[in-house]
Amino acid sequence: MRVLLATDAWEPQVNGVVRTLSRVVAELRAMGHEVELVSPNQFTTVPLPTYPEIKLALGAYESMQDRFKAFEPEAIHIATEGPLGLAARRICVEWKLPFTTSYHTRFPEYVSARLPLPLAAGYSYMKWFHKPSGRLMVATPTMRDELVKHGFRNISPWSRGVDTDVFKPRAANEPDVYEGLARPIWLNVGRVAVEKNIEAFLSTDLPGTKVVVGDGPQREELEAKYPNVVFRGARFGDELAAHFACADVFCFPSLTDTFGLVILEAMAAGLPVAAFPAPGPIDIIPGSNAGALAKTQTEGLREACLACLDIDKAGVRRFAERFSWRACAEQFLKNLEPYPEPAKTRLWRRLRRLARLRRKPSA
Repeated sequence: MRVLLATDAWEPQVNGVVRTLSRVVAELRAMGHEVELVSPNQFTTVPLPTYPEIKLALGAYESMQDRFKAFEPEAIHIATEGPLGLAARRICVEWKLPFTTSYHTRFPEYVSARLPLPLAAGYSYMKWFHKPSGRLMVATPTMRDELVKHGFRNISPWSRGVDTDVFKPRAANEPDVYEGLARPIWLNVGRVAVEKNIEAFLSTDLPGTKVVVGDGPQREELEAKYPNVVFRGARFGDELAAHFACADVFCFPSLTDTFGLVILEAMAAGLPVAAFPAPGPIDIIPGSNAGALAKTQTEGLREACLACLDIDKAGVRRFAERFSWRACAEQFLKNLEPYPEPAKTRLWRRLRRLARLRRKPSA
């Protein structure tokens, strides 16, 4: 199948959305499918205010049309709601092409955390954006139920995976990246930004040492406010995996993620996860024997962290091994809505004919 995937989130961004999409694209190609990726690094971009690592594509509509015509996709997926997502959505609506979308970020909550805008405004935009989609893919049942309450429809599950070859428990002969720091090591990995609620973790009274791996606009402020916390900056590949494997407990305080891919990465390293009962953790942790939830979304994080110290790390690893990127890609593929063959052939034939007529010089 020829699949066109439009996303405003792509490398070199480092986040769960990019990791999910890049792994799914790789799995689809390994399965023999042809994927046309449309991402910001193919366009002139400007940095997103307050979030410069995110690049917004400019003037994408006409170029996107050319990409559609040249590739003639059999299925179209729009992963994000930014400029490229808007351009792809406009084309699909105008050309009457079926398409699917996915809900990776709690955009209304993210915007409200940074700007004085009501949640209702963000949800109005998101409902408008996803309304024409044949299927809206979400990662967890909790996120599905939340979106249903807000009036979204055509929601389908799309879970996540983890690379258990990269993220794995520390071997006895491997060095300890936290050597010299007081134990236990409480780890947080991710974007150091206000919407991640990291300060809820940093302000929690815990023995040992808190470590934050990642970078972002709030790092300088938090480093000054919490001098006893160790900030390691962004780490990648084997170095990142080692920071997971050598820690004692992973703390995930975010309330705005839709899944939290780092939860699975921590668990694959045998690291129990303490979190608030928010979308993602509340779907993964209960009954897993791989972590503990706080009492509410504002209380009980300390108790959850301390409870994780008694959890068997081997059992945590076994739970993570249930998730695979191949299963994630297969579920994504199942959710797509391919264009019916006869109608698809007629459409692309007509578009090619119109393109040729436009190129002919006038008499």
